[in-house]
Amino acid sequence: MIIMTCYDLHSHSTASDGSLSPEALIARAIEHDVDVLALTDHDGTEGIAAAQQAAQSTDLTLIAGVEISVTWGNGTVHILGLNIDPEDTELQQGLAEMRDFRVGRAQEIAKRLDKAGIPGALEGAKKYASEIMLGRLHFAKFLVEHNYAKNVQDVFKRYLVRGKPGYVPGQWSTLADAVAWINVAGGQAAIAHPARYKITATKLRRLITDFKEAGGVGFEVVSGRQHVEEVKHLARLADKFELFASCGSDFHTPDSWAELGKLSPLPESCTPIWTQF
Repeated sequence: MIIMTCYDLHSHSTASDGSLSPEALIARAIEHDVDVLALTDHDGTEGIAAAQQAAQSTDLTLIAGVEISVTWGNGTVHILGLNIDPEDTELQQGLAEMRDFRVGRAQEIAKRLDKAGIPGALEGAKKYASEIMLGRLHFAKFLVEHNYAKNVQDVFKRYLVRGKPGYVPGQWSTLADAVAWINVAGGQAAIAHPARYKITATKLRRLITDFKEAGGVGFEVVSGRQHVEEVKHLARLADKFELFASCGSDFHTPDSWAELGKLSPLPESCTPIWTQF
């Protein structure tokens, strides 16, 4: 009998917008039979040291990672950095700029929500956030808690997307910068959940082309709960563009739509990105 290694290369902890501490995330990954886990918090690596320590005495292999926010094509995409050196100076300087932007964005979100008749959003969101990172999900939790929306998904539809009261446009890192930071830190850059972006097939191919020209090497063929046809389509794109395939749940919280390790297998035509680790 062949025993397959379970890879989950996209997860979040309380160091960004996940609900589990790095230590608790490691414990849950083990409970769900994950063999190789990447911690990829948004625009920061502060949870990695605690996760590494928690994984030391276990059979789980932890991959140091990050998920970097990028402005591309008048929208936002996310680039994963896998197998990085979290101590790299250039990477950390870039991530510090991202976190500074998040602080200003959070203040502006709160101002706009206040104008829409929702006071106290900044302090309310901070209750859910770490000292390091304050994001839209933390505002969403505040809004649900105070009955402005029925759930997190409802918050984003009604308040936090383009054209809604709490939406704040902004300039994240460039695609070239994000990939360069990952590469200089010795990692592999991969486009996160490409099927989730609301862009045309032509625009997705352009994103992949720009990404590869910048030095990126892969993208998530399997992410969270995807339809089998989406997986097949992304596998064909990976083959066409000669990119490595990754897989990750994008886990944030135990009660979310994506559980650690609950992933479809990569199609046999794909070359896994972990062959480069």
